[in-house]
Amino acid sequence: MSKLTTAAKRMLLGKPFRSDSLGHTLLPKRIALPVFASDAMSSVAYAPEEIFLTLSVAGISAYMYAPWVGLAVVAVMMVVVASYRQNVHAYPSGGGDYEVATTNLGPTAGLTVGSALLVDYVLTVAVSISSAASNIGSAIPFVATHKVLFAVVAIALLTAVNLRGVRESGKAFAVPVYAFIVGMFVMLGWGLFQVYVLGETLHAESAGFGVKAEEEHLYGLAFAFLIARTFSSGCAALTGVEAISNGVPAFRKPKSRNAATTLLLLGVIAVALLMGIIILAQKLGIVYAHNTDDLIGAPADYHQKTLIAQLAESVFHGFPIGFFFILTVTALILVLAANTAFNGFPVLGSILAQDRYLPRQLHTRGDRLAFSNGILFLSGAAIAFVVVFGAEVTKLIQLYIVGVFVSFVLSQTGMLRHWTRLLRTETDPAHRARMKRSRVINAIGLTMTATVLVIVLITKFFAGAWIAILTMVAIFVVMKMIRRHYDSVSRELDEHEWDGVLPSRTHSIVLVSKLHLPTRRALAYARATRPDTLEAVTVNVDEADTRALVREWERSDITVPLKVVESPYREITKPVLDYVKRVRKDAPRDVVTVFIPEYVVGHWWEQVLHNQSALRLKGRLLFEPGVMVTSVPWQLSSSTRARQAGDINAPGSVRRGYEDRTMNTSGSRDE
Repeated sequence: MSKLTTAAKRMLLGKPFRSDSLGHTLLPKRIALPVFASDAMSSVAYAPEEIFLTLSVAGISAYMYAPWVGLAVVAVMMVVVASYRQNVHAYPSGGGDYEVATTNLGPTAGLTVGSALLVDYVLTVAVSISSAASNIGSAIPFVATHKVLFAVVAIALLTAVNLRGVRESGKAFAVPVYAFIVGMFVMLGWGLFQVYVLGETLHAESAGFGVKAEEEHLYGLAFAFLIARTFSSGCAALTGVEAISNGVPAFRKPKSRNAATTLLLLGVIAVALLMGIIILAQKLGIVYAHNTDDLIGAPADYHQKTLIAQLAESVFHGFPIGFFFILTVTALILVLAANTAFNGFPVLGSILAQDRYLPRQLHTRGDRLAFSNGILFLSGAAIAFVVVFGAEVTKLIQLYIVGVFVSFVLSQTGMLRHWTRLLRTETDPAHRARMKRSRVINAIGLTMTATVLVIVLITKFFAGAWIAILTMVAIFVVMKMIRRHYDSVSRELDEHEWDGVLPSRTHSIVLVSKLHLPTRRALAYARATRPDTLEAVTVNVDEADTRALVREWERSDITVPLKVVESPYREITKPVLDYVKRVRKDAPRDVVTVFIPEYVVGHWWEQVLHNQSALRLKGRLLFEPGVMVTSVPWQLSSSTRARQAGDINAPGSVRRGYEDRTMNTSGSRDE
């Protein structure tokens, strides 16, 4: 890496961490809460909104069912939180649902969970950032009209922060997350105090509007379907609960207990905020529709604010600072909610890579001890979803939560089998009682999450959930293919298959384009390997140049014979390949070594001007059996800077135990 590139990387990411400093990056509960729980807490910013939005299909009168739908969501959330508290104690290694399903249900179930969670993490980023754009757009019209641009920039910034490491990202996100929690509780507390204690009548700006109901008179199954669809939309509030079980290794010791405590805090805060928003929104008479054309009585130029924005505006009427504070912290936590995925996705990707279901590059930590490749992959996929769906929350949320409930169901099924297996051998009465209690909790969790999954699939499949399901299937198949490839390579390279037969002779070929210093070095090195046969080969692509080379070769002191290979179509690669194949055919037990002189340059643009024929030749010769390819470098003067930069460690060298050294302007090393 050049000095400029290294300096830019250090400015962006910071100083590398040694591998033995990993323990210093572990999180206390106060930092772990905003890092892992921001997704679940931030869901209250859009889950209540989706509840009111879905109920509006049947008209304003259907809003009376919003609290009951909210209570149903709360019941599921508390059961899921209780269930996952069992998970973190039983499986603290960080595999989460994937490890639970793989261990107890087999690799196929584990891979299903893995593919579902990978998709859900990507959608977590896309939905959270898109919702942040909508909330900020309620106060800043420019953002409302450029939501995609805002979302892409926000994802890029989150990526940069997370590449600096988990602990630093946690510190950066702690203040906004806690500010959101405090701000929301103050808003809800003050609003409910005004309504129920002071007896004031608060009205949202949309309270006097009507709504054009798509189906105003729904009865029987149609109405039940609407309630079920509303419930499935509200269950978006449960996303992020599983992230803590995947992130247990990031907690300080005792890891399981700290993770379980953080999970309980997450559940209590999220439940309180969810129900508070729904109740206050109903009291303020908020009317929410898919678009302003469906609102009856709204001005022609009316811009519909988000549900949170309307609540803040009504509660803090006459106090604009409170309104802008709520919008700011809501937008921030929605942006930062994506951080849950930035912590969960790379860890899960690393585990899947370790099990050879994903490329091994995803298993390696970067210089800051974060899984850099997983972070970059997640950000790229999330940006793609944001661009394709125009950063519209209503569109993206239809794809959402399918994956997380698939993992919920398989995880709880696996936990049931886990406790049943342990109970067969456990004899201590106290331990058996605790295991039975845990099994009951997981059984209730399985029943409720399976019910929700069925409802989600029925109500959201044709609304867009099929895209998420198709993506999960595609990822599942790709991971199976990757595992099959790694297994095939492992079998092929198994040591016991080595026959130990040595080549009978070595035949060395030095490729020549001109008689210059790089050619002489290649000849000298080839001679030093003491081959049985050594020859130089040039390709005749220009008659005059070839004749001049032959004359110069004959006049020189070189004793190696020069062979000219004809090329009637002025190619270089194919004639060399054909010649090498002929040599191999004449002596199948010989090893042919091809020496290729190459220039070493110091600028990227110089690389474009040199070595192109060598690259093509190497790419083709590597596929020829019994052929070895050796590059013989010749350093040009422009490579001086590259040689000086050689004292600077390569990316990741610090975590491999090398000292971090940089060059000062005088050329000496600072250590």
